[in-house]
Amino acid sequence: QVQLVESGGGLVQPGGSTRLSCSASGTISTINVMGWYRQAPGQERELVAIMSRGGSTNYGDFVKDRFTISRDFGKHTADLQMNSLKPEDTAVYYCEATGVTTEGRFYGGQYWGKGTLVTVSS
Repeated sequence: QVQLVESGGGLVQPGGSTRLSCSASGTISTINVMGWYRQAPGQERELVAIMSRGGSTNYGDFVKDRFTISRDFGKHTADLQMNSLKPEDTAVYYCEATGVTTEGRFYGGQYWGKGTLVTVSS
């Protein structure tokens, strides 16, 4: 069974930075795509940043070079460095993994973490 556990987040001042980390556990061989989504109160969940096994990335339009995703493919982790944070970045940030191979079996769906809250406020 695959589990995703997020860490980091908390209260950050506007203009500040924080780093989120996600670790996938289980008998994992590979993860095709891993990354981050977020959901603000009353809003739909939206893409923040994802990275494929090939290293290609996709960022939400609102990121505008403020965030950087990185992965350790061997350790099955994904980090999100967030800079120049704004109050509108306040949300629960979820780690996501798509296309996970475990014990020789491929699952093309998504796994989700439970989320970590990032609050940007003075």
